[in-house]
Amino acid sequence: MEINLTEENKARMVRQFIEALPFAKALQMEMEEMGDGRAVISMPYAREIVGDPATGVIHGGAVSALMDTCGGAAVMSHPQTKSATATLDLRIDYMRPATPGEKITARAECYHVTRSVAFIRAEAFDADADRPVASATGAFSIAEGGA
Repeated sequence: MEINLTEENKARMVRQFIEALPFAKALQMEMEEMGDGRAVISMPYAREIVGDPATGVIHGGAVSALMDTCGGAAVMSHPQTKSATATLDLRIDYMRPATPGEKITARAECYHVTRSVAFIRAEAFDADADRPVASATGAFSIAEGGA
């Protein structure tokens, strides 16, 4: 049985998925935009996720979690996918430390979908939208019948 998900239904499904993830709640992730294989998710600055108390810089693991979640949301919102996804591979290049006190926003695009794997590109930014904090490429599984 094939399920035809509208863009609105997919958006609701992805938002519910993110809201159900305990670590996404703990990191206070917020979906800002989503649809057509693209997603934008932000995470506010919080002292609890600082990796270097001397500088106040957010831990790279929190940035990684944000980019991973955003990549998964982009895959789930792609018109050729019909199901949830799981990360197969995620390569992150950290370009610079995020500015202490500023929220971080990740933008991801699902640029290619096969029968069982979807591929993403993502970047994370603080207030300086011209200089990424990190960039990523990744591969995500698609459940049977996903594309």
